[in-house]
Amino acid sequence: MKFLVVNGSPRKTGRTRIAASFIAATYNAEYFDLSEQELPLFNGEEDQKQLQVVNDLKQAVKSADAVILLSPEYHSGMSGALKNALDFLSSEQFAHKPVGLIAVAGGGKGGINALNNMRTVMRGVYANAIPKQLVLDPICFDYDKKEINTEPALLVKQLIDELTVYTNASRVLND
Repeated sequence: MKFLVVNGSPRKTGRTRIAASFIAATYNAEYFDLSEQELPLFNGEEDQKQLQVVNDLKQAVKSADAVILLSPEYHSGMSGALKNALDFLSSEQFAHKPVGLIAVAGGGKGGINALNNMRTVMRGVYANAIPKQLVLDPICFDYDKKEINTEPALLVKQLIDELTVYTNASRVLND
C-alpha cells in the first residue's frame, strides 16, 4: 500500500513538518514537502501545467493509494501553501482516493477549522476524506528528537489504521 504524506506548511522548522516527516518515516510513506518545493502561486494558466514541480505533485498524488494531508491552522483555515498546492490538483488525481487529515495547532481549541477547510476542499476534488481526523497541539511533540510523543503517535497509528481500512475497501470497490 502506497501512502503519500504532504507537509502543508511553508515553514522549514515548524511542528507540521516534524509531524509529516515523522509519519512518512514511521510508515514508510512517500513524502511531498511544501516547505521544500517551489510551487508558484496558482493562476490556472496553461504554462503552469508544464512545470516539473507541478507534474511531480500531480504524479505523487495520483500514484498514491491514499494521501495524508497535514496543515497548520492559520487564521481559522489550512495554510495558504497547502491550499495553493491543492489548487493545482483535481479529481483526476483525487477521485475516490482515501485521505487522512491532520491539523497542527498552537494549542487550546485550534485546528478544527483547518480540518473542516481541508475536508471541504477534498469534497471539491471528489476525494474520500476519512471520518477520523487529528489535531496535534504543541504538547504532542518531542522537539529534541523531532518526533511525535508516544500517546499522540498512537492516535496517528489509529488514523493510519482507519485510512488502511478505507484504502482496502476502495481497492475492492474499484476492481
